[in-house]
Amino acid sequence: MPFSTLLKVGWRVAKLARRDRWTREQILEHQARSLQQLRRYVYARSPFYRQFHKGLTDRPLQELPILTKPIMMDNFEQLVTDRSIRLSAVESFLESAGADSKFLNRYVVTSTSGTTGRRAIVLSDSPEWSTYIAALARPMTWAGLPPARRRKTAHVVSTVPWSMSARAGASLNSRISLSIRIDTHEPLESIVRRLNEWRPQVLASYASMAGELADEQAAGRLKIQPQIIITAAEVLTEDIRARIEAAWGKVLFNLYGATESVIAAECEQHSGLHLFEDLGIFEVVDERGRPVPDGEYGERLLVTSLFRRTQPLLRYEISDMVRLAKEPCGCKRAFRLIDGIQGRIEEVLRFPSTEGAEVAIDPIFFEPILGPVPASAWQLIQERDDLTIKFAGLASGFDTGTIVETLRSELGKKGAVVPPITILPVDSIPRSASGKAPLIKAYVADLSHEQTSE
Repeated sequence: MPFSTLLKVGWRVAKLARRDRWTREQILEHQARSLQQLRRYVYARSPFYRQFHKGLTDRPLQELPILTKPIMMDNFEQLVTDRSIRLSAVESFLESAGADSKFLNRYVVTSTSGTTGRRAIVLSDSPEWSTYIAALARPMTWAGLPPARRRKTAHVVSTVPWSMSARAGASLNSRISLSIRIDTHEPLESIVRRLNEWRPQVLASYASMAGELADEQAAGRLKIQPQIIITAAEVLTEDIRARIEAAWGKVLFNLYGATESVIAAECEQHSGLHLFEDLGIFEVVDERGRPVPDGEYGERLLVTSLFRRTQPLLRYEISDMVRLAKEPCGCKRAFRLIDGIQGRIEEVLRFPSTEGAEVAIDPIFFEPILGPVPASAWQLIQERDDLTIKFAGLASGFDTGTIVETLRSELGKKGAVVPPITILPVDSIPRSASGKAPLIKAYVADLSHEQTSE
């Protein structure tokens, strides 16, 4: 991280820490003022929003239409506020970008993995990126670990250059925070070895990987004592939390975010995740966009980012099912609390191991393999004894055999017994009853006629 950027992040971390003491009234006043400024800026510079909100520019936020990922990407060039940005140029940049390069020497470019059927591309200028990175450091502040201290960090995440994990990890590596990035695709024994050598004080990882590392710690193969463990990007199950706490104690702080926006984090009370309401306005709504009462799960989360100007997000849909707590957190912070995240269908695939146990494969494992295939969409379905990969709009003449060979090879490297793999071209990817088209459908055994014990 350049020293100038490091200073900006540090300044923003301190600014966010002061906001932790805000009252509920101060938060609401800040949101109203920031939203007014944002809308004025957006309507002056975004042709898309002028049309999208036509006749509604003076109406309350809750009366504005919902922005979905397809709508955003279909109108990308008209939505962004820099008129020199072209989507084709951004996509070309992504094909060759390194983790520390910037589009037009100005914008950090990140992309989602496309778990809902289509990926989103997000641009951030220097102030926006510094704010995002500062927000990622919030769990450390809430854990009582000042981010300015010199600590060794390990990020066990994707290292695909355009992923948020890779970009954030590269930015967080500085003279203050020494970090290594370990790809989750590496064999587990290699990950364990590298962590033992590095001995991180901060461990950041996907929830599923953190669970595997907890098992390695319990087995005595992993021997580290992190002061804080930050999980993100996946639903943190109670089972995984229990395994992590059994291995390391109550050092786990869950972070809830998306490539488009950082959303919430766990505080020292470990009773849920506080919404970052100084950085965004969040609405939990049902399938028709109506607000859901606290204590009930919504169908989706709408995010209005108050700090994004390059690529404004007003009532942006994130298809996670979350629940707001009825009672405030014991920490006395005035930010509302999420006390439940159902998330999307559990997407971790499990295969028999060549060693006789089981191998867990994170969904992000498949994106670098299937994402580049010339098709409009793909979906991987795991049944009891096989894998089927559906491609919609597959380019004529494309050799799908290479995909099968690559999958077999990469799964084999993870120690999995690979089942038969079928490639199935289709007209379109079928959607679930909720209207979603998940990339991954993991096999779930029917236990209705089986006796189980715990």
